[in-house]
Amino acid sequence: MNADPIVAEIRKIRKKHAEKFNFDLRSIFEDIKSKQNKAGNNIVSRPPKRHLKKTGS
Repeated sequence: MNADPIVAEIRKIRKKHAEKFNFDLRSIFEDIKSKQNKAGNNIVSRPPKRHLKKTGS
């Protein structure tokens, strides 16, 4: 299987970002959340999908 250059680039960026926070997940999350809030994009929250009951034939 050939390596996908786009996936490799994303992994490189993600690793570089994680290194800034010494791979601490809480710090990484807080940074991403802060950037998300500053961007001002609306976050859509939808109710969970209801599963329809199957009827036997």
